[in-house]
Amino acid sequence: MALTIGIDVGGTKIAAGVVDTDGVIHRMVRRDTPSHDARGVENAIAELVRELADTHPVQAVGIGAAGFVAADLSTVLFAPNLAWRNEPLGEVVQASCGLPTVVENDANAAAWGEARFGAGRTGQTVVVLTVGTGIGGGIVVDGVLHRGKFGVAAEFGHLNVEPHGRRCGCGNHGCWERYASGRALVREAQDLANVSPGFAADLLARAGGRADAITGLHITAAAQEGDPAALECFRVIGSWLGHGMADIAAFFDPDLFIIGGGVCEAGELLRGPAAAAFENRLTGRAHRPVAEVRLAELGANVGIVGAADLARERVLGLAHNGSRVSGGVQCPIG
Repeated sequence: MALTIGIDVGGTKIAAGVVDTDGVIHRMVRRDTPSHDARGVENAIAELVRELADTHPVQAVGIGAAGFVAADLSTVLFAPNLAWRNEPLGEVVQASCGLPTVVENDANAAAWGEARFGAGRTGQTVVVLTVGTGIGGGIVVDGVLHRGKFGVAAEFGHLNVEPHGRRCGCGNHGCWERYASGRALVREAQDLANVSPGFAADLLARAGGRADAITGLHITAAAQEGDPAALECFRVIGSWLGHGMADIAAFFDPDLFIIGGGVCEAGELLRGPAAAAFENRLTGRAHRPVAEVRLAELGANVGIVGAADLARERVLGLAHNGSRVSGGVQCPIG
């Protein structure tokens, strides 16, 4: 059984785990992320790798990083939260630890994990959406992760859904993640509390009477208890999510959408409105099959599992169907 290390680099923590060929994590370790120190992040990653390699016979390392990762699966072109610009992250970690290293976008790694071991394992054309502070995602078609020519495919959060809409951190206006993310959910609740404090009385009570103190946890807890204002917030966000999914379906015609990320912890409160809006906005909906919409299954560690499995395939050449992998295309052994 080929053991590999998967690493999920986040804005506040770096989590790493030893993962087997069934997607099972055997050991995990964590470090705080020195987010304003690019070298410090790389050193922390290398320390985690060495710590895990001391106790397990690992053969490769996969790193999931938030940002644009080049087609060489080593260079981080742009990571806004980690001060990386054209950073040869894979080469640096490999030189420090002596293990073959693959770098992938964190949402792509999560998508691969869900497609391989989670809710997407029965799908053929699978679109995974990671709904958190923003929206990330990945596309897996016939067992192959679609990365695009330059390695930066599936930046779904920056689809334009509202021309001249809200300003986005990417520099554009009207991006999808400004309307259908965890941050958008909080903004919707805070706006509702300011405009209709009586209707949002429960949310305000949970936040000490201050609209600007309402959090995603407040909204989810209130919605789970049936609060109408909180449910309305999820309906609005879910509707925007379904709106974008219908646009994605026009491009890729998937048989399966998977909703993951922190906001999906709300479960059916998010999936239900999203699925309804998706079906309602789908082009030619009365004359075509409709993709299934599922919630992710692997939880917060999906990025570790996905990154480790991608390293296994791309470095060791072992694909899950008994093939070898070459340049992202599966080729029969022989």
